[in-house]
Amino acid sequence: MGLAEIADGITTTTTQQRERGVASVDHTRAPLADRLGTYADRLPCTAAQAAAVAKQHASGAGEQAVSDAVGVPPTTVAKCLHLLGFDDVMPLSERQREPVAAWLEGQRTRVDAVAAADGTERECMLAAYIMTHDSLPGAADVVVSALSPQQDAMVAKRDALAATLPGSGEAGVDGV
Repeated sequence: MGLAEIADGITTTTTQQRERGVASVDHTRAPLADRLGTYADRLPCTAAQAAAVAKQHASGAGEQAVSDAVGVPPTTVAKCLHLLGFDDVMPLSERQREPVAAWLEGQRTRVDAVAAADGTERECMLAAYIMTHDSLPGAADVVVSALSPQQDAMVAKRDALAATLPGSGEAGVDGV
């Protein structure tokens, strides 16, 4: 049996093919604050403040410096960083967290847990928050993609290329 015999009797059921484009969502041009807007109701500060916190922290600023720059308390900075997926905000070691975990389970008093953890009240309460709140799903990916050096390089290349195109307001490649 050949193709002609197989195709015999097949009729076209549509008269026009539907044109389908490639579905894509490109958030690379959206500012980090806008991209964090979907998490705004679960963040301890505004999305704009969260974006500033993430940028400041990623640039190497300490918790107090970030707090001063953004205008939110240091504990809020730490909570925000944890929710955005930064792993370096846990103030207590594994051993120090054990009494806090016992307090959270109702096996110790808060005062006893703080004393046994050998940390400050603030450190223990922040550790308790981190132990009882998971990072926001997808938030770390948003922050990493927005703050990665590759992203910055891609944006710089795109902007440089855009400046060479006609209609960009600057002279194009031909100098026209």
